[in-house]
Amino acid sequence: MSLDASQRVIPSREDPALAAATRPIGGPLGEHAAVGRHWFWSPLRVGLLLGVIALTIGWFGKAACIQQFVNPDGQAELDWRSGRPYVAMCYSDVVPLYSAERLNQDGTFPYATNWVENEGTDREQVRYMEYPVLTGLFQWVNAKLTHGWTDVAQAGWLPGALPVAVYFNITALFLALAWLVTIWAVAKTSTRRPWDALLVAASPLVIVHAFTNFDTIAAAFAATGLLAWARRKPVLAGLLLGIGAAAKMYPLLLLGPLLVLCLRAGKLREWGTTALVTAGTWLVVNLPFILFLREGWEEFFRLNTERGMDPDSLYNVVSYFTGWAGFDGPLDPGQTPSVLNAVSGVLFLLCCAGIAFIGLTAQVRPRVAQLCFLVVAAFLLTNKVWSPQYSLWLIPLAVLAIPRWRLLLLWMVVDALVWAPRMFYYLGMDQKGLPEGWFLGTVVARDVLVVLLCVLVIREIYRPSTDLVRTAGDDDPAGGVLDGANDVVVVRRSKATV
Repeated sequence: MSLDASQRVIPSREDPALAAATRPIGGPLGEHAAVGRHWFWSPLRVGLLLGVIALTIGWFGKAACIQQFVNPDGQAELDWRSGRPYVAMCYSDVVPLYSAERLNQDGTFPYATNWVENEGTDREQVRYMEYPVLTGLFQWVNAKLTHGWTDVAQAGWLPGALPVAVYFNITALFLALAWLVTIWAVAKTSTRRPWDALLVAASPLVIVHAFTNFDTIAAAFAATGLLAWARRKPVLAGLLLGIGAAAKMYPLLLLGPLLVLCLRAGKLREWGTTALVTAGTWLVVNLPFILFLREGWEEFFRLNTERGMDPDSLYNVVSYFTGWAGFDGPLDPGQTPSVLNAVSGVLFLLCCAGIAFIGLTAQVRPRVAQLCFLVVAAFLLTNKVWSPQYSLWLIPLAVLAIPRWRLLLLWMVVDALVWAPRMFYYLGMDQKGLPEGWFLGTVVARDVLVVLLCVLVIREIYRPSTDLVRTAGDDDPAGGVLDGANDVVVVRRSKATV
């Protein structure tokens, strides 16, 4: 839906805290301001500029971990002495994975190259690339670019550095571009509220975690997939979600909310098109590896099955504060935490059933972003792993689902601050780190805020008059064929109406 600039929602007029924050630059936008008249600056361009600034700050935050020093043998190496990654809080998986995944070696290829961990012990294990196919290939391509850079640098044509530092910088560049795409997609999806994309651009979580792992890639495909759906292009939406799922599996979760809403609106044909294209795209990307590099391809799924509870998970919180070891203790390689997997899976399915019930029983059909946020949040809360960078998944969905600036900023700040006690917990008590309880306390605070966001989203679903998106005059900006559609299937508590 194309809107005139005068129809935009101006957050500084409706949010008192944001209005106060604008005082140093002149205060809230005036009633007679010429909205949309500037020859260059638009909400999207302001958002992209803030995104570049935030990502630059994020890069500087990680740069301490690619500093080097000369060892006694006269060789340059990374300066990770005295627990620098944790004390400086600059840790990024990108740096150690360069050598751990054998990307620093010539002649290697993801899912074909293997190595042995804990060789000669009873924990010996053959390992392969542990990421989904698209993320694995992304790392491999960046490694090849790194090798090319260092070769040219040795000839004197480019500045030189440790290969791992070059690799990190190349990777960070593409991860930053992916997040800028995410900002663009959110701004274009939120047609009447483009300024909300500034929350995606300047989120504290982006500053801390944009370069912690590779999650901005999947986030970009998920956001653009929703944009394609919003523009009534189910084939393109499926293509983008399928590519995103080949990078990280979470974009597949978005198909569930779309199914519920399309069932309610009688738009199953459009949903079927998107779902089939998503599955087909994922299969096309993965099929060569399934056929020819099956053992390496299965590594991602094997590790996720055998992985125990993450330090950031609610299961670890319960285990630590209650002393209950019922979620499976430390396991040897190859063993599966069957109880933990079962509990996590059942809890998530129950949450999905509850969200489907909400989607079918609400008096007014929920917006796409609302149900998508609830599903992804439920997945993170019930999953046995919540790696810190996973919170990036929630940012675009939260901004589209519940654009309440103060509340979202509060959650983002608390979630970002979890990183500090996490790093000092990993530093270890013997190195003057923090006890686990301090770290888990911040985890609980983050989870409570995410639950609070979910409660508010559910409240706005059942009380559309409190939904800022709907009160501004929209039905469902991300809905696509669902936007303004009539209901066909509505489940009432006492009876079903078809």
